[in-house]
Amino acid sequence: MRKKLLLLMTTLSVILLLAACGSKSQDDVVKELKSKQGDLTSYKVKAKMTLKMGSDSQIYNVEIWHKDPTFYRVNLKNAEKDQSQMILRNNQGVFVLTPALNKSFRFQSDWPQNSSQAYLYESLIKDIVMDKSAKFSTTKDYYIFETKTRYQNNSMLPFQEIKLNKSDLSPAIVKVMDPDRNALVTVEFSKVKFNTNFDKDDFDMKKNMTRAQLGLPAMANGKDSAFTVKYPTFELKGTKFIGEKEVKIEDGKRVVLTYDGKKSYTLVQEKVTVKVASSTPTYVEGDIVDLGVTIGAVSDHSISWSHDGIDYMIASKNLTKNELIEVAKSVQGEAVK
Repeated sequence: MRKKLLLLMTTLSVILLLAACGSKSQDDVVKELKSKQGDLTSYKVKAKMTLKMGSDSQIYNVEIWHKDPTFYRVNLKNAEKDQSQMILRNNQGVFVLTPALNKSFRFQSDWPQNSSQAYLYESLIKDIVMDKSAKFSTTKDYYIFETKTRYQNNSMLPFQEIKLNKSDLSPAIVKVMDPDRNALVTVEFSKVKFNTNFDKDDFDMKKNMTRAQLGLPAMANGKDSAFTVKYPTFELKGTKFIGEKEVKIEDGKRVVLTYDGKKSYTLVQEKVTVKVASSTPTYVEGDIVDLGVTIGAVSDHSISWSHDGIDYMIASKNLTKNELIEVAKSVQGEAVK
């Protein structure tokens, strides 16, 4: 009897030892991620990005191309509306393209190195490696990290949960969370292809603008479509709405909202008209900022963006960059003043 018990205990010990040897620690996975990133020359990714905005959600189909070391093409298309934007980086700089309006902007920017990017694989690896206090867990299929983010306004989105497939360490699901760990941005990866090939002009600005416009319906001049004034919902202590002024311009109207107080600012909105084709993109002072529903440009004293055919610009001498971003992200309401 004693021999049988001893044999059983020995067998269990061996099984436990083998199981322990088969499981990878957090350090093991981090080392593998570093090695994979070092060997990675390119990738193509498809994903679905869901943005939670109050009680509503917006869904975007995202296609990401990356060629080592600094070529990027990120195409974001609203799943419900026929709208898209593209972020492009090549040897000439960083561009933001809005094909439906025939608009292109050029930035002198270190994007995407200057911030977390929930849909870029190497950015996720960087967040994991840099956060020495990252939490780690595993399931049958995934390695899971919870890390801090590197967003410009990371007080609003300080955490993210990154799920990686155990089979090849590819990204599976990323959730970007608020301080209460509510997921406000969710990226679900459906197709990841590592070390893929690209054609010579795949990251060319003009070629990408032309290709993106081929599948669009005939572009209207925008004069007859509705222009609904929107108001920010983000509250700044000591700041109040004091006036709204409508100004007639050649192609329609411009609306100027004025907010006064210690954190005073002006919000300008005007209808966008489709621009005549130009081979030269507009140079923008400032840096790229992700506003959720669109891509904008932020500088020390202003932030500008386009959405649903409307150009927006906030100017202030008193707001910080983070405050400019938060006010801009909240310009969704139609009644709150």
